[in-house]
Amino acid sequence: MTNDPELNGKYLGTISSDFVKVADTLKDASYQIRKAGFAYPIFPTSQEDQPIGQLLIKKTDFPLAWNYSASFLDEFLQRELVAKEKEEDFKNTYKDPDEFCCLFVIDKAFTRFVFIPYPED
Repeated sequence: MTNDPELNGKYLGTISSDFVKVADTLKDASYQIRKAGFAYPIFPTSQEDQPIGQLLIKKTDFPLAWNYSASFLDEFLQRELVAKEKEEDFKNTYKDPDEFCCLFVIDKAFTRFVFIPYPED
């Protein structure tokens, strides 16, 4: 479940600038996922097409550097992206979904869960 200990500047800058533009959409999607009965929303974020979740925001449809998909913990467990024996660790690490967005950053060999706070209104 862990990869590099820090999200380096290469990712942090582009993700932060994108996140300001997509935060409201992701926050609403997180609410809808939880309302539908699926716990632990996760938003796979990548610059290339990837098979996890359902595409929510395509970077070429907006001036963005990253694509954003919508998923949840059960899919990550089914795909063994989170090992079954690490499920409780993930749940304990997961931050309040009303305040934080759980991104799963994918870029070639780099993958990392990142919790980024939603901007305050």
